[in-house]
Amino acid sequence: MAASIEQLVASLSGLEEPLEALQTLKTAALALPLSTLRETVPELRLGAIFSLLNVNDREQVAMCVAILERFLQALEPLQVARNYKEELQRGLYHPDDSVKLLTIAQVGRIVECPQAMTEIITNLDLLKQIILCIGGDKISVAKEAIKSLSKISQTTSGLDVLFGSNLLTDVKNVMAISDVVRYRVYELVVEIASVSEESLKCCANSGLVPRLLQELTGDDVLVRVTCTEMVTSLASTSHGRKYLSQQGVIDKISNMIVGADADPFSGFYLPGLIKFFGNLAIMDSPQQICEHYPAFLEKVFSMAEGHETTMIGVAVDTLGVLGSNIEGKQVLHKTGSKFQSVFNRTGHHAKNAPTELRVRCLDAIAALMFLPTDLHTEDLLAMAESWFRSLSNQPIDLFRGIACQPFPELHCGGLKVFTAIANQPWAQKLMIESPGFLEYIVDRTVDPDKESKDAKFALVKALVSSPTIAEIFGNQHYLRLRAYLREGPYYVKAVSTVAVEGAE
Repeated sequence: MAASIEQLVASLSGLEEPLEALQTLKTAALALPLSTLRETVPELRLGAIFSLLNVNDREQVAMCVAILERFLQALEPLQVARNYKEELQRGLYHPDDSVKLLTIAQVGRIVECPQAMTEIITNLDLLKQIILCIGGDKISVAKEAIKSLSKISQTTSGLDVLFGSNLLTDVKNVMAISDVVRYRVYELVVEIASVSEESLKCCANSGLVPRLLQELTGDDVLVRVTCTEMVTSLASTSHGRKYLSQQGVIDKISNMIVGADADPFSGFYLPGLIKFFGNLAIMDSPQQICEHYPAFLEKVFSMAEGHETTMIGVAVDTLGVLGSNIEGKQVLHKTGSKFQSVFNRTGHHAKNAPTELRVRCLDAIAALMFLPTDLHTEDLLAMAESWFRSLSNQPIDLFRGIACQPFPELHCGGLKVFTAIANQPWAQKLMIESPGFLEYIVDRTVDPDKESKDAKFALVKALVSSPTIAEIFGNQHYLRLRAYLREGPYYVKAVSTVAVEGAE
């Protein structure tokens, strides 16, 4: 088979109608394992296949691309870089996007190899063409170009080439093509800046990050939305957050939240601002963020108690994130009746809102109600119980009703809330005092699908793992839960049949 591959490649030279030969070669190449191709391909001359790309025949081009993808995958990046440098560069000028994708993907492979990377970063013409690909019509080509340039920038030498040469001018020229392309460049810049403090410094000195931050507070609402997403991504790193704080960006975003009530278009960008602060709080300190920027939490509460479904969803998600750790829970608890009122509203939405919002409310309630066993202090347990009781007059019945819904996402959402409180003694007492609750837990017939059975099993596991469950539920009920756990989530009780004489 290896010899036939060599013969097939050699036979391509000079063919006027190469489609049949290419199809045979493609079939042979895909049939061979990669390990075999690695022994064969380095000896092949792939120039003939590359030359067959230079036609206005989409079928032939597609065939060549498929073959080259397979063959180049079998070569080491250094071999590709040294032996096919010119072919790769020509590929970036090809009118067919599949050829550009093939080429840029190979560049991405090469720059991941330290020995081969020099072959790329010393080729400024090739890098310029990749930068120009960001401005192309095909989003897949632009994404692949961004990915490869991001990889290049992860070394000091790569950073120097991108930001310390004429390539920076090419980047800025590409940005001028359109708003969409400008956002793509910002995406690349944020990816690079997020790698390290050195990377961020290069991006800042280039003027690209300051330009992004300037657009954040510009007049164009849609630009604000996009830039907020970019800045949120930059804030996911400690050096990014430090830089944003030094530049006064966090204060600006807080002021934008304060001024949102007076802006009829704030609905477009406000969710992004809230998400920014929510992420900031959970990555740094919920207490510090909420104390330094009180407008954030006040806006979350007002959104949660409002009437706009989109805003309620954002607020509920944010509360779930904020209250997923103990410090965040304590920050919310300090607001007293304010949070109790918001949480009651969340319980109302969990029962009455459209399905998607109900699921988001259930997820947030579960995150807020969960307390690790090692943090079961008297104060925290009392806090959790007071929160739970504020959700509804009969909260156990509320979530049991939701957990009995035929819709899997609601069914599992209700069970998730029970699982969150399953290790807390006060919750165990409420459960065992609720008529028929234990029977519901051990009844597998009410869980219609795999996800529901898994969610029920997680609840049982959380109950059995609690050190207080045997005392509160009683030994008999505890043993039933242990049996359920031992049998597993998909256990089906065998039913024996008795043959009756004369029956058919």
